Parts: sequence; structure tokens; C-alpha cells
Amino acid sequence: MKNDVIMALVKSRILDVYNENLLVNGTTTMKWFNDLKSILSEFFSVKMAHYLVFDIDTLRPLRENHMNTEKLHMIKWVDIKAYFDEKDFTETPFWDTEMNMNKLVKILLKDCENQPIGLLVMDSTMKWQEFSESGCIDEFICTINNLVKTIKQSIVLIQQENQYRNLFRVTRTFNSTLDSGEILNGTLFAINNAFPQLVPTLILSNDQDRKTSIPYKLFDYTSERPTTVDAYVSGEITTELIQDLSVQLINVPIKGKQGIYGILQLSAPDDYHFSSRQKEFATSLAETTGNALENAKLYIQSHRLVSDLQLINETSHKLNTNISMEEMLIFLKDQLMKSFHPKQVGFVFMEEDEYKISSASNEYFHTDEGQLYIQFVAKHFNKVKDSLFVADFNRKTALQYAYRSLVAVPLKEQNTITGFSIVLHKEPYFFSFDSFKLMQSLIQHSSLAISNSTLRNKLQEMVNRDHLTNLFARKYLDKYVENSMAINNRGVFVLIDIDDFKKVNDTYGHQVGDEILKQIASIIQNKVGEKGIGARWGGEELAVYYAQKTLEEGIEICKQLLQSIQLQTSPSVTVSIGVSSWQQHDNIDFQHLFHLADIALYEAKNKGKNQLSVMEVSHLS
Repeated sequence: MKNDVIMALVKSRILDVYNENLLVNGTTTMKWFNDLKSILSEFFSVKMAHYLVFDIDTLRPLRENHMNTEKLHMIKWVDIKAYFDEKDFTETPFWDTEMNMNKLVKILLKDCENQPIGLLVMDSTMKWQEFSESGCIDEFICTINNLVKTIKQSIVLIQQENQYRNLFRVTRTFNSTLDSGEILNGTLFAINNAFPQLVPTLILSNDQDRKTSIPYKLFDYTSERPTTVDAYVSGEITTELIQDLSVQLINVPIKGKQGIYGILQLSAPDDYHFSSRQKEFATSLAETTGNALENAKLYIQSHRLVSDLQLINETSHKLNTNISMEEMLIFLKDQLMKSFHPKQVGFVFMEEDEYKISSASNEYFHTDEGQLYIQFVAKHFNKVKDSLFVADFNRKTALQYAYRSLVAVPLKEQNTITGFSIVLHKEPYFFSFDSFKLMQSLIQHSSLAISNSTLRNKLQEMVNRDHLTNLFARKYLDKYVENSMAINNRGVFVLIDIDDFKKVNDTYGHQVGDEILKQIASIIQNKVGEKGIGARWGGEELAVYYAQKTLEEGIEICKQLLQSIQLQTSPSVTVSIGVSSWQQHDNIDFQHLFHLADIALYEAKNKGKNQLSVMEVSHLS
């Protein structure tokens, strides 16, 4: 009768625990186990009691209801399952701190499907021994079991409600914005709200928009921990215990419908148990974040696609206008700077084993360190024709260089690499893969225009040059002199005629005559240099023009030509030279200037050849 009374009183008190703890202001409190311990102490003189929650295959201590001095470790269900094959409670011996032999009572609590939900652990007392040997023990266990089941169901419902409410708030925020910064900020807020004891870290893939103040890391296969890489590749949660730091990492993939955009990494104490419900919430939150980032990315991509097409069309239109090669490259450099924000832009053209840096390039590429980047890229294109995308250049070398992000795209002419463009930035991983693809497209479109410009320049060069002597053609010289007379202050015009050239052709043949013309043209080019230009006027007549030279300076150069031509031609020939000059105040045009030189040339011929004659403006009548 005594134990029946105790059972009745215990049931009454447990009902009070249920009523007092189940709903307080609409939420379940964690006070219930302290109340239960008071009941165990009052009726059975129990001094020590713990409750371990069953989750998956592990029993973990109820963290809110045990002191650090009494801390229990997690217990694997497989290690104790055999004790409860025949009954739901057992007693096992243990040594207390005073080295006394005592017993622990372990009561297994189950759900409606007879699956474990928890384990009650307490010290065995005389009162408990007497009570447990009565017929009331089964009713006691059933009563405790019902209390725990009800409390657990209530806690689960309330936790789920809070989690869903949290997810709803986050989802509503995500649906109202396409700003990745706001999305990531909402994710961190939700995690901190759900797991205040954990430290979250965002590890984002390189193709994410990085115009955000939210702290994050860039995902890097080469430096991330294997479990983090596994989570990113598999799309499944992974955990890792780092014993030397006494922490465990939980990696939750941030994934959408089209891909994985990063990892939500949670750093927890080494004894923290991540329940299945918590994993479900973290997974749902990360997937919500992934879908929101994906939507934001698709929205940005749609606008960027329009912008990219406008950029390519604008660039192609400009480059296909009649502008010079350097003007093209300067415009292309401005487009690259405006669209991709590199710190350095260079254009390099490859000719056999040498390369030439365009004047449109930044001066950095003329420095020793800039040359290193060019040599690295040139070596790459000597082996393969594909564009080069380096996220961190310092991983390619033992030395540390200022610019770590590098993109190089080849310039091609009929599938032959003629050069390359190169952009640099100091930050690693600065250029996204999307930027790299757009840069490729832009340079490829520009490459055709540059190739056309090169061909056009070569064609124009052929038109401007005499194919035999490689001197300029008469038409080019005409325009050159007319332009000089419009912008300069003075100049000297020279006509040169090979003496007795018909006799040379008749004696040695026209092939030798052609060689004589080439020899004289070479002498003129060497003597004139950058002082002026030489041209083939027609037949055996040649011409030279010196901009900004005085008549005296022109005569001196012509005297040198007379001597050099006679000594350096084979067979030796002589020439007659007519010289004229102009100054700004003379008010004459090119036709008058040519007429004066022509008169002077005939005068030199009439005086016996192999000499020069001068006709000044004052001789015009």
C-alpha cells in the first residue's frame, strides 16, 4: 500500500510538472527536468539525476540541466542497447569520488513506436530499491515516459514553429530583394538567431557578386579542408572534429536549382550535438539562400547580358570605323578599364621569337616585373591557343608579385596567334568567370577588327610604296609635301635623275638597271633617315623632301648623296640633282616648288651632270 500511495503522489506531482511546464506564455520551458529531479529527490532521496536525449544513434546530455561538475558524455545507442533487451531499466555499478561502490539507475524512455527517445540516469537509493521491487515500477516508467513524450512533442512543435517562422521571415525578405548582400546578411541573421552558440562563416564560390560588406571567404579547392570540399562537391552536409582546436565544423551547402554557390560553415564546440531537426533547418535555410542568390544572379545576368551585348556592339562598331591601329587599341583599353576595372592593361604583338608592346599599354609592362607577366603569357601561347585565366598568380611562383589576378586573351589572324591582350589586378580572384568569358568575347570580336586594320595597313603600305625600290610612291609624296607646307615653316624639295640611265639599261640590261635603282634607293633611305622621306618620282627619277630644313642644310645632304651614289653603286653611276626650298612667307604651292626643282634639275644636266643645281623662289617670274 505504501508504494501505491507513493505512485499516486508521484503521478499527481508529475501532472503538475506537465501543467506548469508545457505551456507558459505559449512556449515550452526547459524547467521540467529540474522539477522532475525535485520529485525524485523528495520521494526516493535521489541526489543525482541526468537526462540524455536520443537523436539518430546517439544519446546526448540535456545541456540545460546538468552542471559542468556532473557533465556526462554522449553515449552511442549501440553500446547500451543490450542492457534493455528484456526490460526498460537497469542498474550498473560505479565508483564515486570517495571511492565508494554505488549503483546507477538507467531508465529507457520510448515513443509510441517503441523507439528510444531518451535515457533517465540517477543514483540508486534505499527508497528507490524498495520502490523498484514493487509492482509499481512499470507504472512509474510509463508515467515518466508519457511526460517526456508530451514535453518532447511540444518542444518539437514549438521549435518547428520557430524555425518555420524564422524561415518564413527570411524567405519573405529574400523574395523582396535581388541584392546578394541583403540575402547573405539575412542568412547570417537567421543562423545567429537559431544557433547563437555557433560561429557562422560564409564561403562563397568565385562567381558570386562581391559588392557586399558582408564578411565572407572565397572558396578555394587547394586550401579548403577536405570535408568542406566534399560538401561543396556532393551538396550534402559534412562534419569534422578538429581535436587540436576543440571544435567541430559543420559544412552546409548553399545550393539552388542550378548549382552550388558556396558553403555555410558553422563552428561548434567539440561536444556540441547537431540534431536532425537542426540539420533540417540549416539545410532549408541554406537552400533558401541558394535559391535567392540564384534568382539574384539570373536577374543580374539578364541585365548584364544586355549590357555585354551593348559593350560588344559598341566596341565592334567603333573598331570597324576607319581608325588607326593605335587608336583601336586605346579605345579597347578604355573599354576594358570601364567594364572590368583592371589595374593594368597591355597589348603585345608577337613576331617570330620577339614581341612588341603596343604604346596603348600601361607603362608597367615596360618594367622588369611587367616583363615577367608578358614572358609568362607568351610562353603559355607558344604551347596552347586557349585564353589564360589565373586567379592567383603568386601560386604559380615562389616569389610574391604585386598583381595576382591575370587574364590573357589571344589576338588571332586566321587562327594564328599574332599577339595577346593582358589585364592584371592586385587582388586575387578579382575577375569572375563571367568576366573572363565576356573578356574573351570582346577580344575575339576586336581581334577581327585589329586583323582587318593590319591587313588594311599592309595594303595601304603597298599602295604608298614603290614595289621595286621600297621608296614612297609619288602620290604619297605629293600629299606629304602638301601637308608639310600647310603646317610647317619651311622645307626643301629635291629631284634626282640618274645620268645616262638608258645607256646603263642598253649596256647591262634592264635587270641591272633595276638593281641600280634599288642601290640608289637604299643610299637615299640611309642618308635621309628620319630627316625626311624619299620617293620614286617615275622611271629613273627620284625625289626627296626635308620638312623644317633650311636650303643650306638640304644642299649639304644632297652633296653627300652625289658622292655616295657614285662610290656605292655597281656598276658606278652618277646623278644630277635639282634643289628648291620654301619658307612660310614665300606664299607658293607645291606645284611651284616642284617646278623650281625641275628647272634646277635640267640646269644640272645642262651643266654636265653629276652635280646639283639650286633654284630659289626669287627666280620665279
